[in-house]
Amino acid sequence: MSHSLYPTVLYLQDGTLYRGFSLFKISPSFGEVVFNTGMTGYQEIFSDPSYAGQMVVFTYPEIGNTGLNKYDNESNFIHIKALIARNISSFSSSWRSCVSLRDYIIQKQIPHIFGLDTRSLTKHLRLFGVTHGVLLDFYDKRKINVFNIKSINNIDLVRKITSRVMYDVHNNLFNNLNDFSCINLKLSDSNIVPRKYKILVLDLGLKFNILRKLLLSGCNLFIVPATCNYDDMIKYNPDGIILSNGPGNPLLANYVIDTVKRLVKFSNIPIFGICMGHQILNIALGLQTFKLKFGHRGLNHPCGLNHYSEITSQNHGFAVNQNACVNQDVLKIFSVKYLNLNDSTVSSAFHKKLPIFSVQYHPEASPGPHDSEYLFEVFIKLMDIIGNKL
Repeated sequence: MSHSLYPTVLYLQDGTLYRGFSLFKISPSFGEVVFNTGMTGYQEIFSDPSYAGQMVVFTYPEIGNTGLNKYDNESNFIHIKALIARNISSFSSSWRSCVSLRDYIIQKQIPHIFGLDTRSLTKHLRLFGVTHGVLLDFYDKRKINVFNIKSINNIDLVRKITSRVMYDVHNNLFNNLNDFSCINLKLSDSNIVPRKYKILVLDLGLKFNILRKLLLSGCNLFIVPATCNYDDMIKYNPDGIILSNGPGNPLLANYVIDTVKRLVKFSNIPIFGICMGHQILNIALGLQTFKLKFGHRGLNHPCGLNHYSEITSQNHGFAVNQNACVNQDVLKIFSVKYLNLNDSTVSSAFHKKLPIFSVQYHPEASPGPHDSEYLFEVFIKLMDIIGNKL
């Protein structure tokens, strides 16, 4: 494998320039530049659909120490537009590692830059907000204007990355899950829960670990595209519905919002919204969202209320407007359960009359804290209650 380095520049929309290196000569790559504060989890970040369209700055000074393995991907594709790091380790030290990060970047031709001051870049993004940028293998002020730095703010990323067809996963496939080509899950037969639930998962940018948690809870899963309408969803006669995580501006997925509005009004089916699903569900219930200055992306975000806190994993650039906390009409039917204790944005809410709740963070976090993993058990119990009433 070649050890050549190629000069590379990161040019931000406001004219700021960072110089570094890449492992191969890259073609121009555009995206929204964001930062993640996690000390680990780069493999999951590469494959997380929520990062579609984004160039990810890793604030930890070196990544790649544990290589990459067969089981930690959160989807079947690489979704980040580029990797930005201080240093990329050439060697991996883990019994699970199958390939080093350096070799993986070259094999997959992932746009990247390293050797720059990521502390300075992160401070810049915190001060001025996330911005769009372009990676180039040269810098010429006369030629830079040729590259029109494209914005992803008006692109419906959910429609771009959602599954194209319905597929299902059942507990009776546990014996073959290690070879299951559609979703690469690693599970143990000893953890199978006998009771079966039929869960419909609306794929807004689904992470595999949501499926892992639901399978371990004894669920049969039917994953449907984000474009699936209300009538087609009801035909499955599900015990519960998951609104998954996903990328971009939730307001652009108006077709999903319309479907969720009908589910809330007519179905009486338990609904659990996660991340983008949280935003979509809240919009459907009459609340508003806004874009955060630099987003929440990391493994240590405290969320809670009244002297209680859970440490959570988060990855999103939009949030539910805090006016939900003071709007009396909203509070009659909807209760804000937790706030993000860093900036008081809405982190968790539930409906007072319907079997509906949502969280802005990731209870399926891996890597990350497991403080909120109990929410899958809450969802199961909610289906039990509603099922017994029917």
